[in-house]
Amino acid sequence: MKNIISFSEKTWVEGAENTEFPIQNLPFGIFSTGRGDHRVGVAIGNYVLDIYRVFQQNHISALPFGSEEYRTHSLNKMMKHGKKACSALRMRLADLLNNNQDAVVKDEIRSCLIKMSEVQMHLPIEIGDYTDFYSSMDHARNVGTMFRDPEKALLPNWKHLPVGYHGRASSIVVDGTAVTRPCGQVNASDETQPTYGPTKQLDFELEMAFVTFDGKPMGERISTQEADDYIFGLMLFNDWSARDIQRWEYVPLGPFLAKNFASTVSPWIVTLDALEPFRTLGPLQEPEVLPYLQYNGIKNININLQVEIQTEAGEKQVVSNSNFKHMYWNMNQQLAHHTVGGCNIRCGDMMASGTISGPNEGSYGSMLEIAWKGTKPVEMPDGTTRSSIADGDTVTITGYAEQDGVKVGFGKCSGKVLPARD
Repeated sequence: MKNIISFSEKTWVEGAENTEFPIQNLPFGIFSTGRGDHRVGVAIGNYVLDIYRVFQQNHISALPFGSEEYRTHSLNKMMKHGKKACSALRMRLADLLNNNQDAVVKDEIRSCLIKMSEVQMHLPIEIGDYTDFYSSMDHARNVGTMFRDPEKALLPNWKHLPVGYHGRASSIVVDGTAVTRPCGQVNASDETQPTYGPTKQLDFELEMAFVTFDGKPMGERISTQEADDYIFGLMLFNDWSARDIQRWEYVPLGPFLAKNFASTVSPWIVTLDALEPFRTLGPLQEPEVLPYLQYNGIKNININLQVEIQTEAGEKQVVSNSNFKHMYWNMNQQLAHHTVGGCNIRCGDMMASGTISGPNEGSYGSMLEIAWKGTKPVEMPDGTTRSSIADGDTVTITGYAEQDGVKVGFGKCSGKVLPARD
């Protein structure tokens, strides 16, 4: 049974129903206050619910978690108990926050609420391994058209498997963390001696990432039908990229310095349970995929996504409005492919979607596509233009699913670009 909170349910937390964190969401994160201790929190309206304090009041003591799962620097200890236990925790919190709850309980839980403006959010998980996929057909076709024969934009394997590569987990940072412009080798013509210096083509990549529970032992595989049981939830993800560095280094093994300097995630993990009502059909997959990649049911999710660039002077420009539903390869297929060879998945592993682009120019998910390789620069409100991200720019990704007046959001995924270091 899906742990879905009905759209008709209301909370006693004032104002929550008009935010991206209504009772139907209840995403998990890690926060701290001025005292400095890190704790598990759940977003409800404009507040963070301190789960450690709720535990101290014995409102969730029947669940298989102890104080060490709630007073901690990451969600990993909690997630180690698996999906059934984590879903039960979320549903119990929904009961405590429900408008029909007893007045005495409401007062006790109210004492556990902290204004979001008074907390600092942290990276919510200790990331074990990070995999980046390449699963948007519109993005793959756009890139292939720009750099290869437009008639052969998609490589021969692309429609047969979810292309992916292993990335760097140590440089994944939470919303609000500044990103330093990376340096590396560049060779503009592929014929002359390469030069070293800061990238001149810094880009964002609009992505989403999912976080896993512990998977099966090494040597076993997770099927598309089982995949939902191993996915805890989703986050917004910006896979910062240095295009000029990447162009020189990616042959023959793929990107390295062009990607490993930073990726940014939103602070809240929206559970797969919360996103179930927003399932939608994905693109038709032709030719038919191999049996291990076939799946039953509706597996894409309708999540509106937006990217905004803000200059150092404060001028803002929306450069992309896209949607997660456009993904050709869904998360179930990605996880099934990742494990089909026997790779073991661990609690806290992160898997990113790859750049999410839609079918029209307004829905492209990177500056490479939006400015079309520099030939269509974006005009900013201050009169400057952008074909890539400038020093002092702040890139912010936001996203939400919405239905019947209920909005389920993720918070912000934002990072300001600092100049390269000498």
